[in-house]
Amino acid sequence: MSDQKPAGSPAKPFFYDPTEHRIRSFVTRAGRLSIAQARAIETLGPQFCIPYAKATLDFEQAFGRRAPTILEIGFGMGDSTAKIAAGMADKDFLGVEVHTPGVGSLLKLIGEQDLRNLRLIQHDAVEVLTHMIAPGSLAGVHVFFPDPWHKARHNKRRLIQGPLVALLASRLAPGGYLHCATDWQEYAEQMLAVLGTEPALRNTAEDYAPRPPYRPVTKFENRGLKLGHGVWDLVFERV
Repeated sequence: MSDQKPAGSPAKPFFYDPTEHRIRSFVTRAGRLSIAQARAIETLGPQFCIPYAKATLDFEQAFGRRAPTILEIGFGMGDSTAKIAAGMADKDFLGVEVHTPGVGSLLKLIGEQDLRNLRLIQHDAVEVLTHMIAPGSLAGVHVFFPDPWHKARHNKRRLIQGPLVALLASRLAPGGYLHCATDWQEYAEQMLAVLGTEPALRNTAEDYAPRPPYRPVTKFENRGLKLGHGVWDLVFERV
């Protein structure tokens, strides 16, 4: 995710369940809220949080203007999301996260930085994509540092897999982009293979892309870089 989750009960990740022939996603777990996070949810939630509904979301109505809209799946504690939104004021950002402390944390940042181009949905991202996001409506999608599930027997639980990539591609407008990032090399290789087999997408680089300037280096990522760990960005475009 964009930022490392705090300690607490984990959420189940996206994965394709071949026995049910559908994509499964996060299940909300209880988390420990700070006083500041709880206050942000109470005071700013009504303005900046959008309830999940099985109805197409009108971006212009939700944001109060017409602008390119970028979806982020799993924004963690929201630090990177807030920085990106602040640096790209001409675009609107819709963050989807199930972790309540993360929602509270990003709402707090929205209030502190007076960010008007962010809206949040606390719900399963696959259901949000399926029911609330119109086909061809997104200018971009961000998926930063999803859980690598590094044990081979857990690889099926990884987020970036064919069915979800196809769903994401269908929601992108022509020329829209899907930007993924990971600090786990084997997962980066899988991402490259999966994204490369989606016919609606084309790679904007020969393989891995340079980190776009809009994606900030997180504290967690910076620690890893100092230890010699790699980070891989992948940027694919809707054809």
